[in-house]
Amino acid sequence: MSIEAVDTRARGLRPRRQAESMGIRSALRRLDWLLLGALIATATYGIWAIDGITRHDVGGSSMTRQALYALAGAFLFVVVIFIDPDRYRRLRRPIYFGTLALMVFVLAAGAATRGSKRWIDVGFFTFQPSEFGKVLFVLVLAGFLAERSRSVTSARAPLVAMGAGAIPIVLVFLQPDIGTALVYTAALAAVLFVAGVRWLHLGVLAAVTVIAALAVLWILPGAGVNVLKPYQAARLTGFTHPGNDPRGATYNLRQSITAVGAGGLRGRGVLGATQTRLNYLPEHATDFAFASLAEERGFFGASILLLLYLLIVWRALKIVTSARDMYSAIVAGGIAFMFLFQVFVNAAMTMGIAPITGIPLPFVSVGGSSMITNFFAIGVLEAIYLRRPVRRRA
Repeated sequence: MSIEAVDTRARGLRPRRQAESMGIRSALRRLDWLLLGALIATATYGIWAIDGITRHDVGGSSMTRQALYALAGAFLFVVVIFIDPDRYRRLRRPIYFGTLALMVFVLAAGAATRGSKRWIDVGFFTFQPSEFGKVLFVLVLAGFLAERSRSVTSARAPLVAMGAGAIPIVLVFLQPDIGTALVYTAALAAVLFVAGVRWLHLGVLAAVTVIAALAVLWILPGAGVNVLKPYQAARLTGFTHPGNDPRGATYNLRQSITAVGAGGLRGRGVLGATQTRLNYLPEHATDFAFASLAEERGFFGASILLLLYLLIVWRALKIVTSARDMYSAIVAGGIAFMFLFQVFVNAAMTMGIAPITGIPLPFVSVGGSSMITNFFAIGVLEAIYLRRPVRRRA
């Protein structure tokens, strides 16, 4: 694989020393306003969508709660854009081990909900460390690979990066949270790709992932060792055989497909969306938020959201090409692919073309950790864009 896209000799990627502090006027002048507009539009659209989705729930609409989460995320966004991304590179070891410590704490003393330990309850707020860990995971691995840019085509650097990435992936998997573990794996593949790792080594990562999946799904259960919880195994087998148990394991999937199809072009509206309003579709505000949106707003409403997502991904990829150094380019590439992966898997599982994994829909699914994390990720992208090299006019 060619690594010209992130070669530090290429235009726009020359490392330059800049002051870590940046004035407000300078930041406003250099901000990626298109990305900021896409962020505001997506978050606003998501809050409006969730109001209709949850309006007839027992506890009432979740719009106010989501709006508060968005305000908290916006505050973090403003703070993050004034932090030089190079600071994350220098602090990658404390960030890495601090994240691992939180994940271990979750397994040991985290709040258990529906058989999973994913949250830490601090009284006024329950947050999910693995959600925030997605962005921190990219920041840490990008720093490791950037400092070994000259040896990244050898076998040692990618293998060490894979080993470092495997630890948090396993900890998340043990919570158990297969969906988030898949997001971490996708982010690992993305940072390796952007860093310029050889195709052979990426193939090794893919082969290891496939072997691990086969072991978890068939080899170990055949030997009497069940790694997955019964409901997780039922979800995967239900994806491959959706008609086997329409009232049990595949109920959610079939109701989701029905909701998406019932929306048509223009949707059925809040009152006419019986799948969502009458709670035939479980978890319609979290895992299946896209299906509820498609039922209420139809193909056009769902397409608007997908186009906003596409705009964010496009601007993120533009930031990769204008980053000032390899570290920033790897971080931007990792965040872009991680964001795209979450959108694709969530939308695909609601239509029956991907297994149900519980990955939240960015800026739409109810939850503070996901909302704030997405603002954090976009803030890091803006911080990278603010510090891009200035091309002087002749």
